[in-house]
Amino acid sequence: MDELAKEVSPFHRFSREEWAARRADTPMTLIQADLDELRSLNDRIDLTEVETIYLPLSRLLTLYVEATRGLFRATNHFLHLNDRKVPYIIGMAGSVAVGKSTTARILQRLLARWPRQPKVDLVTTDGFLLPNAVLEREGLMARKGFPESYDLPAILRFMSDIKAGKRDVKAPVYSHLTYDVLKHEHVVVDQPDILIVEGLNVLQTGRPPRDGRGIPNTSDFFDFSIYLDADPADLKNWYIERFLALRDGAFRHPKSYFNRYASLSDKEAVATATRIWETINLVNLRENVLPTRPRADLVLRKGADHFIRSVFLRRL
Repeated sequence: MDELAKEVSPFHRFSREEWAARRADTPMTLIQADLDELRSLNDRIDLTEVETIYLPLSRLLTLYVEATRGLFRATNHFLHLNDRKVPYIIGMAGSVAVGKSTTARILQRLLARWPRQPKVDLVTTDGFLLPNAVLEREGLMARKGFPESYDLPAILRFMSDIKAGKRDVKAPVYSHLTYDVLKHEHVVVDQPDILIVEGLNVLQTGRPPRDGRGIPNTSDFFDFSIYLDADPADLKNWYIERFLALRDGAFRHPKSYFNRYASLSDKEAVATATRIWETINLVNLRENVLPTRPRADLVLRKGADHFIRSVFLRRL
């Protein structure tokens, strides 16, 4: 069965070296200071990784964006319309601790520095989590990050407004310090050329409606989607490493939701992180996040050292 799956796979597979060759003459537009600014806690990435993986990807995405604009113009001509172009939306999914935020920020910076200097915005779906008060009332605090913990209607309204080309579309803001949505705070997305939407479950689908009139999925608004992948054992190790780093840093802030963990010993911290990983994040990964991987247009597969080892690109 595995051999059959390989034969009929909808993806082209590239080794690290094969993918790097697709960079062609794409210029390197990031320096170390950029990387230091964009990198999340404990993410191991260097300029060589950017040159090897992310420059070829930015080149591919730019080609896709330009091709979509050409199709848009042709469709307008065919329909005798004069609609303005709408943002090209890139979705990015993957597990907790896999490095989605760093990858999204690097792609945002690279794409914005292409010769045409497109306007590239980035939104995370963390802001669309239901407030803690609602999660507690519904008994969902232990399911935070699972599909049912998000305000799906709000996400869909946001995505619909973006894809309709509306101006000044607001997205809520999430604080990782207080572990809650910030009341009365938002980011404004104003007709970007490209929008990156990053989150655990952005490739999630619902059950097909029997009458064919079901609500859309977040991914229905994507022009391109990326899944950042890694072995669950590596993800667990990275999550524990990040927890230990946060214990010695952000958790010490008196307003941190996790301040109670700041005084844990190394042994206690590892045990706590392991419990959280195995009872929440691993369950969500297996039940909800990993099953969406085949829906992505591109899969970036990381090795234990956090560097991309293989790239899978969906065939056209």
